[in-house]
Amino acid sequence: MRVLVTGASGWCGSALVPELIEAGHEVVGLARSDASAAALDAAGVRVVRGDLDDLGTLRREAEAADGVIHLAFKHDIAFSGDYQGAADADRVAVETFGEALAGSGRPFVIASGVGGIAPGRVATEADWPVEQGNGGVHGRIATARVALGYASRGVRSSVVRLPIVHGEGDPGFLAVLIGIAREKGVSGYIGDGTQRWPFVHRDDAASLFRLAVEKAPAGSVLHAIADEGVALREVAEVIGRHLGVPVVAVRPEDAAGHFGWLAGFLGTDGAASSAVTREMLGWRPTQIGFIDDLEKGHYFASGGADDEAAAGGGGQ
Repeated sequence: MRVLVTGASGWCGSALVPELIEAGHEVVGLARSDASAAALDAAGVRVVRGDLDDLGTLRREAEAADGVIHLAFKHDIAFSGDYQGAADADRVAVETFGEALAGSGRPFVIASGVGGIAPGRVATEADWPVEQGNGGVHGRIATARVALGYASRGVRSSVVRLPIVHGEGDPGFLAVLIGIAREKGVSGYIGDGTQRWPFVHRDDAASLFRLAVEKAPAGSVLHAIADEGVALREVAEVIGRHLGVPVVAVRPEDAAGHFGWLAGFLGTDGAASSAVTREMLGWRPTQIGFIDDLEKGHYFASGGADDEAAAGGGGQ
């Protein structure tokens, strides 16, 4: 199968590429920089230069492909304050892919997130949040619905909801949280720290994206969940031990001042299940669990990643 992958050089994409190639697929990757193009070429990917705004390129490559996996998201502008702009660009890209594939029966897989799906209980693949306008996380939820809508137009579309994706080289959420602990001199959690977060190793996420493009039924919602819910306090304790700083409770009313833009997410209980996904596709996570991965210490080494390397991470 010839598979077009956006975000192929990103956090999840760079694990997905070898997963697809080893399964015998040809990978076509979208690259917006020379560095990404070189990395993809070295990985055995046929490189197409462009980004999510190059709608003609997206349409042409989708029409030529046997399937599309859409991982890219404009994380650079989203994290700099224009989440709405990133969500809008994502919506247009999904519509472009959907129209190009309409009537073909070919697979179209997009990445979404589990954040905010069912706060306070274990979310399942059947759950959807109450949408509140088109901004923020709910903008991506609306886009996921658009992608699934193409199932009625002859596209084998599916959505893979990602939790926090962990692994060596992770440029995202955990790096930010550890940076806050370093800056503040304490490793904090909100309230009693019982808020739960789901996790998956990026190699396990990659295997689910491959299974989705190969055989997910049209209209499927899939959960890439390995750890259903790890308590925030447990995460803070590991961070505190590795950094040698105290572990403290942060009052909910002080959370925004302490954690900044992460506060709203950190205060939400967001456990999620992947039982339906495992039964449907036979997916079985095989990689190290999150806490064991955090204990290995690589998250506490200095370093970082550029915006494009972080792209395609999906998640909460």
